[in-house]
Amino acid sequence: MEIFVLNLSAVCLYLAFLLHRVSSISEAVPVRASSPPRGWNSYDSFCWTISEEEFLQSAEIISQRLRPHGYEYVVVDYLWYRRKVKGAYVDSLGFDVIDEWGRMIPDPDRWPSSRGGKGFTEVAKKVHAMGLKFGIHVMRGISTQAFNADTPILDTLKGGAYEDSGRQWRAKDIGLKERACAWMQHGFMSVNTKLGAGRAFLRSLYQQYAEWGVDFVKHDCVFGDDLDINEISFVSEVLKELDRPIVYSLSPGTGVTPAMAKEVSGLVNMYRITGDDWDTWGDVAAHFNVSRDFSAANMIGAKGLQGKSWPDLDMLPLGWLTDPGSNEGPHRTCNLNLDEQRTQMTLWAMAKSPLMFGGDVRKLDETTYSLITNPTVLEINTFSSNNKEFPYIIGTKGNTRKIKVTPPHLSEVAESNTHVLGLTSCKDPKANSWSIQAHDQELEEICWKGKSGNKIGEPLCLYKSRALLSSDGEMIYKQQYQGKVHLLASKGVGVCLDASPKWKLTSKELRRGSFSKCKRDANQLNPSGALISSYSGLCATVNLVKADVGSGGIRSWIATGREGEIYVAFFNLNTEKTLISTKISDLAKALPGKNLNGASCKCREVWSAKDYGVLQQTLSTAVGMHGCALFVLNCD
Repeated sequence: MEIFVLNLSAVCLYLAFLLHRVSSISEAVPVRASSPPRGWNSYDSFCWTISEEEFLQSAEIISQRLRPHGYEYVVVDYLWYRRKVKGAYVDSLGFDVIDEWGRMIPDPDRWPSSRGGKGFTEVAKKVHAMGLKFGIHVMRGISTQAFNADTPILDTLKGGAYEDSGRQWRAKDIGLKERACAWMQHGFMSVNTKLGAGRAFLRSLYQQYAEWGVDFVKHDCVFGDDLDINEISFVSEVLKELDRPIVYSLSPGTGVTPAMAKEVSGLVNMYRITGDDWDTWGDVAAHFNVSRDFSAANMIGAKGLQGKSWPDLDMLPLGWLTDPGSNEGPHRTCNLNLDEQRTQMTLWAMAKSPLMFGGDVRKLDETTYSLITNPTVLEINTFSSNNKEFPYIIGTKGNTRKIKVTPPHLSEVAESNTHVLGLTSCKDPKANSWSIQAHDQELEEICWKGKSGNKIGEPLCLYKSRALLSSDGEMIYKQQYQGKVHLLASKGVGVCLDASPKWKLTSKELRRGSFSKCKRDANQLNPSGALISSYSGLCATVNLVKADVGSGGIRSWIATGREGEIYVAFFNLNTEKTLISTKISDLAKALPGKNLNGASCKCREVWSAKDYGVLQQTLSTAVGMHGCALFVLNCD
């Protein structure tokens, strides 16, 4: 008996030890982004011009008014290192402040507390004292300014300048000029992560951010059409090693597909799936298809960097704003009307996008405040599940014209469809579907042989020809890309299919002439049958879409709450009021394990605060132009 008691005591002590270790590990590695991150970003209201005083004023207001509603991050967007002087703008060169190691540091005139090598340390301390978390925007790789100055590279593991193979390495050894950021050509370029010196430079950046007290990094020009999977992968590894947990965000997301996102979602905590969103109805409407696709691919809340990852629909440009690419701060009101703003807020919540408010909080009006702090909307954004587009709805315009929405897999392809050339991960099997047919020694035809939906008309075909190279620079280029070819519009024309960050062309646009002078980011065809962009490393595919996408129609989303409630949102993308309806029994088609045949549902609408009483058969309401209705149903 004594032995049994002794063993039992030992087991109890061991279990207590294990529990302590588990608790210690949990404390050492906090879960990052367990729900969609929520906060404020300076870009929509200040572009790049914000100062320390303006930022801290904004943070104080956020702490008092928005932090109780879960808005915890305050993020300085891009170019915090650029001097605000005559001649400086988004893509200017020579106006940035860098340290001796080629790393960006805050402009001391706009951020006076950064003087003396303090960086953002003092700002981060003040933000943390407010109960908030501090974030910054960073660009890909290394700055052109550091490259031109050929600064040494800091070796944070050994201290001092990085040395290898008996020599000191510098910025020009690691910078890849041919991979300059496509939308900021004079600003930044990728670094060669295959080199120890390139990895050392990136490590020195993110260790510095952690030393400053940064909690959130928005990494720009590395995703979508600007994909740099090598840099994303290495930065993710560095962030794992840091003592400070930093939420890792990617931006922008032009041309992103679920297949591409699956390559990075486990490396990050949130990633943009669209280009920049501004306060136009076209921008809002453009988010419906992409949010549907990412939900259908089970990407919402998937495994991320030491936590979860979230498809990001971009900031909320509401309230008092500036203009894109502006050199001035907030000076105008949001162009969306209230119905359109509610539609945006509702879609962002139902799709569980991170909520980053972009307006000037110093002029936060009550209407906007009520919109972004609506308790039901925030409850949905944080705690709902089974979030997806709901296709079983019918819309009626006026008295006669009915619109029926059917699930995408049941839809028939209309004759108005067209081939669209887009970019995807080269791991996607669809990418290896291009083939070459030679017509003569100089002219070859490249055609898409893969499936792109129903067959329509002729297959998408392009023509290629070898470019003539003569200058020294062109000869170097030829050697670097030996065995690859430019795609040319026709025989003898020295222009190539371009890999612009905004590149998304239909077959009609290609026939009109969407080629440009050959340069290093032109697309290339490799022997496997993939058409590769040497800028982003992404591959071209062809898909079938409607020739005129437009922004009309009706949409609906559905989700379940943590108490068993059902959330249903109706969206009217039309330019006239539309009656939108669904059967209560059809809701179960989108909700696993639910049976609503004969069910009675208590129903209320969020934005109008209308009580719909008990519904048994149909949920129906008239929704105004570009408006929405958001229902909460509690069913027997």
